[in-house]
Amino acid sequence: MNLNRVLETIEQIIGHELNPIQKFVLFHSWQGKSYMEMAQQSNYDQRYLRDVGSSLWKMLSEAMGEKVTKKNLSLLLNETQLIALRKTLSSAKKYSQTQTKIDLPGSALPVNSPIYIHRPPNEELVFNEISQPGCLIRIKAPWKMGKSSLLQQLLDHTQKLDYQSVCLDFQEADKTTFASTNKFLRWFCLNVTMQLNFEQHLDEYWDEEIGSIVSCRLYFEAYLLSQINTPIVIALNEVNRVFEYPDIAQDFLSMLRYWHELGKKEEIWHKLRLVVVHSTEVYTSLKLTQSPFNVGLSIRLPLFNWQQVQELAQRYGFDWNHTNNSQKLTEMTGGHPYLVNLALYHLIFGKMQWEEFLETAPTQAGIYSNHLRRQLVILQQDSQLVSALKTVIMSQGEVELDAIAAYKLESMGLVKLYGNQVKPACELYRIYFQSQLR
Repeated sequence: MNLNRVLETIEQIIGHELNPIQKFVLFHSWQGKSYMEMAQQSNYDQRYLRDVGSSLWKMLSEAMGEKVTKKNLSLLLNETQLIALRKTLSSAKKYSQTQTKIDLPGSALPVNSPIYIHRPPNEELVFNEISQPGCLIRIKAPWKMGKSSLLQQLLDHTQKLDYQSVCLDFQEADKTTFASTNKFLRWFCLNVTMQLNFEQHLDEYWDEEIGSIVSCRLYFEAYLLSQINTPIVIALNEVNRVFEYPDIAQDFLSMLRYWHELGKKEEIWHKLRLVVVHSTEVYTSLKLTQSPFNVGLSIRLPLFNWQQVQELAQRYGFDWNHTNNSQKLTEMTGGHPYLVNLALYHLIFGKMQWEEFLETAPTQAGIYSNHLRRQLVILQQDSQLVSALKTVIMSQGEVELDAIAAYKLESMGLVKLYGNQVKPACELYRIYFQSQLR
């Protein structure tokens, strides 16, 4: 049977496009290749490919209501079965979409969320990198671009690999935690210890004479890592909170850099895998002119394109195949995941009319008022940025800005870069800021 026809039907069954590594596993499984053979033909680890396959067969099993495995794949997806599936697919898919509970957008999406949209190759990159000894992954993007949702996907993947994991969110740390580097690093060590369900023996390894940074390293090296036989992932979310305390940030980030270097050459540090997640607006509010942390694999989350917006609309239950609504929504929001989700949520659950949305979106009365005011408050902290954005939004096309101003506005998500020139990231920002900055 034609592989492209099989792929087309499978993507219709599960309701979204397979990512490149899933397609790779599907095609080679259909041809009877083993995971070892697949690994030999690619740069992927055999265990990673097996994990991708297991997830794919599970997804197909749930969609088809019948157990799918690598061995019975071709038997189940024969010509007769494909025809039957095609006949029932449309109505069944629409019913399942409208019956699925979708929460108000704003929080990290759970791993099995029906509205999580893959943004290749990001998932593939982080899944592959996390299996590398001593790796460090940085996930960065403006506010509510899906950083925490991608982190949830990554942590779920590490669980399937039988890695141990710890996730620290620096929003949970109170102000007293940042009183000094010493106090902060003790807080850091204690939280990691508790999440690992280990007894804490911090005082046995902490020595003021050698300093808190060395003490922290010794605590990990001689106590935590020595007791762990599997890789351990430490995910640090909302690290932008640490950037608000420059002295602590410098010490902490330098320490993580050094640990990453140790992970390349010392066996006990091979087990440690670090994931650092932060918002890029901090570059503006803290007057930073470049990223304060430039090591490891960097993932900058992209905006949705209009095809991804259309796919998301279908998952909400909309049939926009014969309209240009997906294109219009992408132009209004720039494909910003939170803004797109918020629009679709209000259109289907808030009973908002499409024309009403388009008319009110860039105004104080629209659904984006809180988001727009937040951007305005950040922007007004820097008069030079206000002036730079005025130049952009009053222009009919792309304009060239000072490199630092362009970098900061792009870090806020307000503009898109085109070489050395910029333009507004979306119509929402162009219309709103034309009104507010006039």
